Amino acid sequence: MKAWQVGELGLPREVMRLVEDVPMPEPGAGQLLVKVRAAAVNFPDALMCLGMYQIKPPLPFIPGVELCGELPSGERVIGNPVLPGGAFAEYALLDAGSVFAAPPALDDAEAAALHIGYQTAWFALHRRAALRPGETLLVHAAAGGVGSAAVQLGKAAGATVIGVVGGAEKAAVARELGADLVIDRKSEDFVAAVKQATGGRGADVVFDPVGGDAYTGSTRCIAFEGRIVVVGFASGTIPTPQLGHALVKNYSVLGLHWGLYNTKDPQAVRAVHEELTKLAEQGVVRPLVSERLPFTQAADGVQRVAEGSTTGRVVVLT
Repeated sequence: MKAWQVGELGLPREVMRLVEDVPMPEPGAGQLLVKVRAAAVNFPDALMCLGMYQIKPPLPFIPGVELCGELPSGERVIGNPVLPGGAFAEYALLDAGSVFAAPPALDDAEAAALHIGYQTAWFALHRRAALRPGETLLVHAAAGGVGSAAVQLGKAAGATVIGVVGGAEKAAVARELGADLVIDRKSEDFVAAVKQATGGRGADVVFDPVGGDAYTGSTRCIAFEGRIVVVGFASGTIPTPQLGHALVKNYSVLGLHWGLYNTKDPQAVRAVHEELTKLAEQGVVRPLVSERLPFTQAADGVQRVAEGSTTGRVVVLT
């Protein structure tokens, strides 16, 4: 089969190679073989190529952590492929216990982009931060893959959503997603803007997949008893929380590693998938697929997601 392989670590565009004769994966006990229909590009794909992700598959490996595929029966499913055989291939393996029906309301590309981003946003907002209707939610990287999911789910939860983005094009995307207020961090101080928008109170919940200055600024505009959910560090800088500051201002810093729920509480993951499927059927959530790339452009897609130059979700069609 055709597949993109990484034989050495480095930038995705330099180390991802399209190979024509990769052996077909053979399912083991409790595994299912699927024909890949679409593979969503995620930031961890780039980190894996660089050797900077917490999961380090042996070389050579096929990147791609999220897909929509087809079972031999013809049923469409979504899930996370079993590494080192990732989603950027014609076929992949899924653990039978972690296979989810693709929502009928979504096409292949949208379904491929539903799982990781929306699950992450759901667990962050509801399980970790307990977001309540009427609260103010601040979303960093609001036009990005996981940020766009947080904007939609925040609105669905009845929150006032403030999106922070970098640039006019991304600001337009965040508005399209439904953010009540969009702040372009390149042209204005998001801390001052959040304080002004909330009458000085600040945001009740912060969704932060960026880290670095985004996290530091969030601590300056977090409300009394606010919750900052740390989802990732797309900026490349892992902040060091000032616990004395958290104590004085009475806010919480919460971590969210969604992958742990697959082993610690898989039933919760399945329950959230059912809820997301309902929301998709109602038209409340729909992954914003900004680009549908041919299979031959997978490496370029991963590289651009790593650089932060994309909006919404980039999906590779097989």
